[in-house]
Amino acid sequence: MNVVRYDTSDQRSDRMPTMSQLTKEQQHLLRGAATNLASEFDGTFGRETIEEFLASSYEQFAADARVFTYVPLLAERFARQRLRALAKVEGKADNGLPTVLFLCVHNAGRSQMALGWFNHLAGDRAIAWSGGSEPGQEVNPAAIAAMVEVGIDIRQEYPKPWTTEIVQAADVVITMGCGDACPIFPGKRYEDWQLEDPAGQGIDAVRPIRDEIERRVCRLLDSLGTPASS
Repeated sequence: MNVVRYDTSDQRSDRMPTMSQLTKEQQHLLRGAATNLASEFDGTFGRETIEEFLASSYEQFAADARVFTYVPLLAERFARQRLRALAKVEGKADNGLPTVLFLCVHNAGRSQMALGWFNHLAGDRAIAWSGGSEPGQEVNPAAIAAMVEVGIDIRQEYPKPWTTEIVQAADVVITMGCGDACPIFPGKRYEDWQLEDPAGQGIDAVRPIRDEIERRVCRLLDSLGTPASS
């Protein structure tokens, strides 16, 4: 099965270092990431595919990075997610768990809170990913603070784009304000959640959004046959 992969070539920035311009430490981290992924996907994907996904993931984050220190780590994490999605799409690996993709514009507020609630309430009985049509620089601090109040830590999350293989691998796509920019694939289950955008809002305004997202995630889990754990 041929899969159209996300093209980041038009998002390169003049200030983005090429692979050869990376520091020795960054090059070492990327080589280590390639080795880690090659080991994890041994027998599923060849080294060439793995390095292709790692390089394009690196370019995605480096294009807009203010600080490049963590770019290799983010590239490894995102490449891993994309490879898992591709393995499912191509029928090379499928654990049978329902998979949900939360999409908004910047992948910095609503979709990150939804991802946090989903992982907290579903545990290992379902899988969730998130993405944005125009990924921001960082997760909204007010969203992070609001989730900490309910015992959910999303500080390790980061804004990321959606990619074709990730959308194709999802069983349900939840959109939140990305409009026509959100990807549409015929036959896939879609839901559009009309939620206020927490961007630029203080924590008092974000709390009601957080709580409404919890209610919607609970209903979603019920519909997937995986009721929220207490």
